[in-house]
Amino acid sequence: MGSAGDGNSAYGQKAFKRSKSHFADRVTADARDGWPVEAGRYRLVVSRACPWASRAVISRRLLGLEDALSMGIADPIQDDRSWRFTLDPDGLDPVLGIRHLSEAYDRRESDYPGGVSVPALVDVPSGKLGTNDYQQLTLDLATEWTALHREGAPDLYPTALRDEIDTVMAEVYEDVNNGVYRAGFATGQEEYEEACAGVFRRLDLLTPRLARQRYLVGDTITEADIRLFTTLVRFDAVYHGHFKCNRWKLTENEVLWAYVRDLYQTPGFGDTVDFDHIKRHYHQVHSGINPTGIVPLGPDLSGWLTPHHREELGGRPFGEGTPPGPPPAAEQVPERGRP
Repeated sequence: MGSAGDGNSAYGQKAFKRSKSHFADRVTADARDGWPVEAGRYRLVVSRACPWASRAVISRRLLGLEDALSMGIADPIQDDRSWRFTLDPDGLDPVLGIRHLSEAYDRRESDYPGGVSVPALVDVPSGKLGTNDYQQLTLDLATEWTALHREGAPDLYPTALRDEIDTVMAEVYEDVNNGVYRAGFATGQEEYEEACAGVFRRLDLLTPRLARQRYLVGDTITEADIRLFTTLVRFDAVYHGHFKCNRWKLTENEVLWAYVRDLYQTPGFGDTVDFDHIKRHYHQVHSGINPTGIVPLGPDLSGWLTPHHREELGGRPFGEGTPPGPPPAAEQVPERGRP
């Protein structure tokens, strides 16, 4: 999510509470909120540093929506107006023609609460923000955008498994996805210890589940795996040290380390991860936690490409579908962000 500006120096100084998405409209096949699914109409604005935005990046890749839904990548380092397009020529998003994502927010509503967050779906014709509902967005990409999916796209939210997927995702969100932030931004010892304990309690509960099955729910990749992956892939790089979630490293948990490597090596997952963006964002933007802005050299990334042997558990990564092709050249992660 990540809204920035003046709030970054406050991290660690005041109690952390994740704000709900203020713009919770949905882009659907029936246009019930006034936003119809339509090829080329929207631009997905993301940061590769942000776990919430990374869910949408992965979903878009797996479903093959690259041609139907263009993507803008923000600089991992925000300024006082939050997410900016300084990675693009002249500092302008080439489709929206804006320097800051906040301009799309301002066109939708002035004095909006909750700050400027990613992922954001922007309506290209009007330049207005459509939605920043990070919880619903990927579910809609999987279920409402089906007419625009690639041939062989996986079913990331299968109807028969939705209750179980929803339960797993809710537990993972509370204790892991959001738990690392509550630990990292805690203002007192007790608050920190409660959040940190919750993170590892949930990871300890997930370990035997993933020791006996390749994926979280069913025998294929689902939305639940995407949401756990985006936190686990950042774990040793930023959550272990920067957020003090350091009971153990992910590489020290044989099951979870193999699970996340399996996903990382699956097309659509690892090819969206930019460790350079991740490390620089957390360590340089969260000045309330890391006032020096020094970015650590580690951890060693070479292990991400080592054999995981998870295929021995069976499972069909894409179900009846097929892997996505390689990412478009313009969206490939630069060498310095890869193992």
